Amino acid sequence: MAIFSELTKNNIGGENLIYENICKMAKKRGISINKLEEKAGLSTGSICKWGKSVSPTVKSIKKVSDILDCTVDDLISEKKSRKKQ
Repeated sequence: MAIFSELTKNNIGGENLIYENICKMAKKRGISINKLEEKAGLSTGSICKWGKSVSPTVKSIKKVSDILDCTVDDLISEKKSRKKQ
């Protein structure tokens, strides 16, 4: 069950939001996307597909967030600028 499809399509940043956030977090943690997929028990290329037309399942996004030591919200939310105007 892919519940994130509407979320990713409706967020500013489009369908790539989850994928972009995962890439940023993985880079910060020094882990490749391939290694992340392996650790999460996902097939090769799964996370890349999340940046295109495939939406992740709740179970998959939770596994990835646990490995990256972040919350699911960190992966699915647009990062707002912290500057006050």
